[in-house]
Amino acid sequence: MSRLRFPHVFRDPGLYQQALTHRSAGRPNNERLEFLGDSLVGMLVAELLFESHPRADEGELTRMRAQLVSGSALAEVARALELGEALRLGPGELKSGGHRRESILADAFEALVAAVYLDAGWEACRDCVRSLFTERARQLRAPEKDAKTRLQELLQGRGLALPVYELVSSSGDDHAKVFEVACVIEQPPLRLGGHGSSRRAAEQIAAQQALDHIKELLANER
Repeated sequence: MSRLRFPHVFRDPGLYQQALTHRSAGRPNNERLEFLGDSLVGMLVAELLFESHPRADEGELTRMRAQLVSGSALAEVARALELGEALRLGPGELKSGGHRRESILADAFEALVAAVYLDAGWEACRDCVRSLFTERARQLRAPEKDAKTRLQELLQGRGLALPVYELVSSSGDDHAKVFEVACVIEQPPLRLGGHGSSRRAAEQIAAQQALDHIKELLANER
């Protein structure tokens, strides 16, 4: 394994190697470290956001944290550290390009954060995470609430029942599935569909369709 562009020098090289060892390469691997690192990253990023966005409310902070610690966001940090080149993978993952896979990169990054904590303690771990996320946290703006959240809040604000999302169908090969979901609302009575590459994406599209329809109804009532 090559050395990382990482803001911590390990006293225990075994922890460093374990953090970068995928389960496909055998044991000891980074699965347990990833479990611990997930909580550490979430906590330390939450602290950063709390400091850097003093006017953000709980919902905005929650959405910003989700944006910063998502799999794709952590994979982006891992790529900046050239983490993929340092991973230890089994033959199958090597052949399939596992060193570029977002989930593997994100998990290995979280495992590295846990390894720092075990190697040098809380303050070293905190300093490491802050050095990687401070600028990202400062530049981040609170993302708009997603369609499902906005639809739920609209209905709750009018004392109406929450929507139900039904999986209508899924088709296509495993690598290119298409999901159809229906958003069902009791009042006003609606059943609107959405298609997406995942069930979650289809639900968001269906929720947006319902939002647009309800807003049109409300506009016509004025």
